[in-house]
Amino acid sequence: MEVGSSSHEKDGLFARGWWWLKAMIIGVVQKIIKLGQDDPRRVIHSLKVGIALTLVSLIYYSRPLYDGFGAAGMWAVLTVVVVFEFTVGATLGKGLNRGFATLLAGALGVGAHHFASLCGEKGEPIILGLSTFLIAATSTFSRFFPRIKRRYDYGVVIFILTFSLVSVSGYRVDKIIKMAHQRLLTIIIGGVTCVTVSIFICPVWAGEDLHNLVAQNMEMIANFLEGFGGEYFRSPEDGDSPVISKNQKPFLKEYKSVLNSKATEESLANFASWEPGHGCFRFRHPWKQYLQIGTLNRQCAYLVEALNGCINSEIQVPSEFRKKIRKACTDMSLECGNALKELALAIKEMRQPCLADPPVESAKTAAGDLKTTLKTAFIENSDLLAIMSAATVASLLVEIVHCTDKIAKSVHELANLAHFKKVDPTLTPEKPYLLHRGTIKPLSEADSPHHVGITIPNLPTTTTESVHLECVNNIINT
Repeated sequence: MEVGSSSHEKDGLFARGWWWLKAMIIGVVQKIIKLGQDDPRRVIHSLKVGIALTLVSLIYYSRPLYDGFGAAGMWAVLTVVVVFEFTVGATLGKGLNRGFATLLAGALGVGAHHFASLCGEKGEPIILGLSTFLIAATSTFSRFFPRIKRRYDYGVVIFILTFSLVSVSGYRVDKIIKMAHQRLLTIIIGGVTCVTVSIFICPVWAGEDLHNLVAQNMEMIANFLEGFGGEYFRSPEDGDSPVISKNQKPFLKEYKSVLNSKATEESLANFASWEPGHGCFRFRHPWKQYLQIGTLNRQCAYLVEALNGCINSEIQVPSEFRKKIRKACTDMSLECGNALKELALAIKEMRQPCLADPPVESAKTAAGDLKTTLKTAFIENSDLLAIMSAATVASLLVEIVHCTDKIAKSVHELANLAHFKKVDPTLTPEKPYLLHRGTIKPLSEADSPHHVGITIPNLPTTTTESVHLECVNNIINT
């Protein structure tokens, strides 16, 4: 009985262990599949690194190449490992940094060794030590400059490393020039291999990623603004509790990724500045302008974050006051959302964003109407605390209108600097924007049996017509 029970315990322990191992393997495989599905370029990048490493390994596998480079061929392998990055710009930036730093440091190292050898056997180590100290100290201090830190930090590190290796090891090596030449040549081979594979095999451009990221962030903010009016001014008879609404409507929280996009945008802009002209992006494309637009996007996203906190506020606002500001607030939110979506679409299609001007002007008009309404409401209402919450929402929307106007001006500047294609503003876009909302009423038979009447309330006489004429004039003049 004891033997049988122990056997059952072992079988049970083995079964649990096998189940745990199987579950772990399945979980890892699922994570790998999900990671690849989220961005298939990651799988391609991994294959590209494998190809580059295989190519530079031929220095060891091929006897003639190994006889020419010897053990220095390992520097080509190390170069591929540390230089090959996800985007072309990052790879090219690292490759150039490593190549020029190695060349400069190798030349200085050989020069320092030659100068030290003139000082005799006792003075040589002193000169080499002093030169190493000066080069290391000054180069390290230069890394604290923001521009050098941002663009050349990796090159400075390689410069210090190479100079130290050449000058220090040269004290015990007779053929220092041959050693420096072999290292420089193998590093160039590794860097050229990385850049070639990165550019000619499914390239991933940092500039294109930055371009799409800025437009995508703008769309996320626009999605929130388009749905904010219906969420905040929802009446009880509309149903749809706030909790269900937030879970079923991702636009209420997807904008949050915009708040943390600064580091990514700056990194992509830095890498994009290393890239050559490609596709629709010319050489010396104004990548810094994308950073300015990204900064304005984040400012708008912070205002949206404050608005989001007001949706489920427990403070009860008088219904009369909510009705007074509902139309103006909803119009501002919708118009800003429409404007931002049109600006994002213009960036994606790389065309002049003239079609975004009418909604911006309409939002400004609604903001002016809201300011008048708020002044009247503050005079009529003695209980200011009761309307403070809704007044805060109105104030935030006015700030969003101003921020949207700044974003539109910045996108216009980008379009001019990057020479985006010009479009005819009279053409209907893919998602036509309704400049004014009106009601359609059938006329009486006495008036006309086959016609309808269109009533447009509060038709502005200067905003839309002047904006369209201005766009037409700009296109004609240019």
